[in-house]
Amino acid sequence: MSSTIIDTNFNFPNQKSVYKGKVREVYNINDEQLVMIATDRLSAFDVVMPKGIPYKGQILNQIATKMMAATQDLVPNWLTATPDPNVAVGHLCEPFKVEMVIRGYMSGHAAREYKAGKRLLCGVPMPEGMKENDKFPDPIITPATKAEMGDHDEDISREDILKRGIVSETDYLVLEDYTRKLFKRGSEIAASRGLILVDTKYEFGKTKDGKIVLIDEIHTPDSSRYFYAEGYKQRQENGESQKQLSKEFVRQWLIANNFQGLEGQTVPFMSDEYIATVSERYIELYENITGEEFVKGDVSNIQQRIEDNVFEYLK
Repeated sequence: MSSTIIDTNFNFPNQKSVYKGKVREVYNINDEQLVMIATDRLSAFDVVMPKGIPYKGQILNQIATKMMAATQDLVPNWLTATPDPNVAVGHLCEPFKVEMVIRGYMSGHAAREYKAGKRLLCGVPMPEGMKENDKFPDPIITPATKAEMGDHDEDISREDILKRGIVSETDYLVLEDYTRKLFKRGSEIAASRGLILVDTKYEFGKTKDGKIVLIDEIHTPDSSRYFYAEGYKQRQENGESQKQLSKEFVRQWLIANNFQGLEGQTVPFMSDEYIATVSERYIELYENITGEEFVKGDVSNIQQRIEDNVFEYLK
């Protein structure tokens, strides 16, 4: 599908290097700023799917930039401009090598661990007698180490992070404080849209002058799980599964087709019809999360559009 952007090979003025993540490609401009391009790649179980999802990059980029604007009074972030629907530009930062995962409800990975009989997640106790998708008494922070491309992120406790010197104690206290503040604000924004912010992850970095800032994405359907608030209680009481707004629907489809990213498993075939439904779901996610209608970017030549817009901005 030429209407998607799967890979980029730009050569911007004063470009020093390129880092390619699972979904985003980050161009270092003069060791001063970063140009981050949200591609249409879809990653699940730490595996990048073979086909792109139309408009997915634009959706993620625009949700993240809106959410950064809505939280910058609480937590400083890296962002300075969005010259294209798929592009964010900001300060060059040294990323912390942990993802700050925060969970308000026992869902997804936490629920799978709980079902397996574990009552400690990243060194944090989970109460007895909980059902999947129950609300935790208080949100819990369950960090993960940041994996290289192709590896799996791994759970890690606060104690291990400090013991291994991955983050200093002073910095880690700031990361925890920022994580709780962002989750509280994100939950309030979600509630105003009739949603529940179930869990999410934040990434942080340090600017050249040593300031800790929020980087990467925030409150997107790729980094977060949302439930519809309406009917949540009844569904829990009846033991029904929750109506979700996240890419969990992709994970469930993959699981149903015998794929969980495990060794020896192959990614099931995704037909163009299925890809189109995933794209529609992402647009629905955008509109529900932001409360605004999604305006599709011109994808007749998406590579050229991005290149032109970034060149124009960097001039």
